[in-house]
Amino acid sequence: MLIAKMNIIAILGSPRRGGNSELLLDEAIAGVRSSGARVEKIVLSELKFVPCQNCGGCDKTGICIVKDDMQPIYKKLKSADGIILASPIFFGSISAQAKAMIDRCQSVWVAKYVLKKRTKKARKGIFLSVSGSGERKFFLAAKKVAKYFFATNDIEYTGDLFAPKADKKGDIKKYPGALKRSYKLGEGLALACKI
Repeated sequence: MLIAKMNIIAILGSPRRGGNSELLLDEAIAGVRSSGARVEKIVLSELKFVPCQNCGGCDKTGICIVKDDMQPIYKKLKSADGIILASPIFFGSISAQAKAMIDRCQSVWVAKYVLKKRTKKARKGIFLSVSGSGERKFFLAAKKVAKYFFATNDIEYTGDLFAPKADKKGDIKKYPGALKRSYKLGEGLALACKI
């Protein structure tokens, strides 16, 4: 079956392992796998990379010159058929780990918009986010950042899940509907990437 050749990457932007963001992400991963697609989970807090230094090293090539754990991420972003990004809300937007990875995609932005180099065919992506607060506006700010990240990487933003009032570790389990929806989003992403 063709879908087994699909390659999805699932990026965890939370610094807390086993927390609400990761529980949602794991459900989405289970949904992807149920469709027969391959998925690789990337835990940003376990990688060693610096934020974008705005050094101009990518200006002529569109390739970041900083050699750290972001280098394999660039390759995975480029080759993936689908992306899942999961991040909790920190100070009204995504986590520092997720933002640092996104900011390091400045080289991808340069390649696409300045040097006019295109990546492979458009891919699909979903965004999962949790917040301890009930403030919906925080999700809107995070969604904008995720959408810009996806657009720069030629990823079509195809869905999201926002879970408010999930602050303490495991709070998301109080909302089984959110976990089921995350599973369905993962399943749908794998099927959408097949098309």
